[in-house]
Amino acid sequence: MSVFTIIGLICLGAIAGILSSLVGIGGGIVIVPVLVMAFGLNQHTAQGTTLAILSFPVALVSAINYYKRGAVNWQFAMIICIGFVVGSYFGSKVALDLPEKMVKRIFATLMILVAAKMFWETK
Repeated sequence: MSVFTIIGLICLGAIAGILSSLVGIGGGIVIVPVLVMAFGLNQHTAQGTTLAILSFPVALVSAINYYKRGAVNWQFAMIICIGFVVGSYFGSKVALDLPEKMVKRIFATLMILVAAKMFWETK
């Protein structure tokens, strides 16, 4: 791995970390597309790599800061976590069995729908 690649990945991580802590995004919206478009990973590998880095220690650091300010609902978090673990297991099984092009289209469609909803939301 080249020094340029290492520096690029560190910068990507820093940007994703800032955005993740700032507005709750990072993995899917920032890291996955950059790993595919700038670093040449395929969609499955980009998603798997992102999931690997967003595990316990990374999320914990941000969650602690939010908790210190009273901005974490631990009841909701624990209950959602149960569904998240089950959903992640089955979602990864399905995604890895789908063709990469289909996974990319699903990913892109979800990003467009979320962006449109947030853009035109009146609340």
